[in-house]
Amino acid sequence: MEVVAEKKEFDNKNSSNALDTSSTLSTIANAADKEAEDRERQARDLKAGFHPLKHKFVFWYTRRTPGVRSQTSYEDNIKKIVDFSTVEAFWVCYCHLARPSSLPSPTDLHLFKEGIRPLWEDSANCNGGKWIIRFKKAISGRFWEDLVLALVGDQLDYGDNVCGVVLSIRFNEDILSVWNRNASDHQAVMALRDAIKRHLKLPHSYVMEYKPHDASLRDNSSYRNTWLRG
Repeated sequence: MEVVAEKKEFDNKNSSNALDTSSTLSTIANAADKEAEDRERQARDLKAGFHPLKHKFVFWYTRRTPGVRSQTSYEDNIKKIVDFSTVEAFWVCYCHLARPSSLPSPTDLHLFKEGIRPLWEDSANCNGGKWIIRFKKAISGRFWEDLVLALVGDQLDYGDNVCGVVLSIRFNEDILSVWNRNASDHQAVMALRDAIKRHLKLPHSYVMEYKPHDASLRDNSSYRNTWLRG
């Protein structure tokens, strides 16, 4: 019986290892395909006389009616606004977007790399988290613009680990958040924090908070019960 049990355990381990290997190979293959697509896109844009960005991006918009409970899921409330992949297309899009000061509360603006939806459960986000910064409503627009330019221009350290950025318009404050892929990579998380501080020129009085997305899923909250402050 012990031999049978040991064989079963051995088979289970082999099966688990095979699944892990298959998943890793699939991830690597998908990443390679995405890089090839990006190179082809950039070549087309250059040939057309444009200035290609490293990544293609999508602006999303979420608007909820305050005080009204809806059966519509959060995912269904997220609406795609526009996508772009060149410097020229970005400025055309951005110049036509409403300024943060004119948006009603509660509203969320999302800017994410193509292929990543602004959802905790998305495969690119599910193991990650976000840095959070709270601003007075009068000044959030400037910091949002600086953050958008840093993301689009690939200026943030560990940029491949960044999924997107969010501006959350709320009643008493506005909140910026930067989403990354891997909450367990402490070095990348802290390097991202430092890059955000540097590019936004944040005063020392501002406190940044970090929260993994799995924690948000557990307490169903984006900005409460943050884990890390810095």
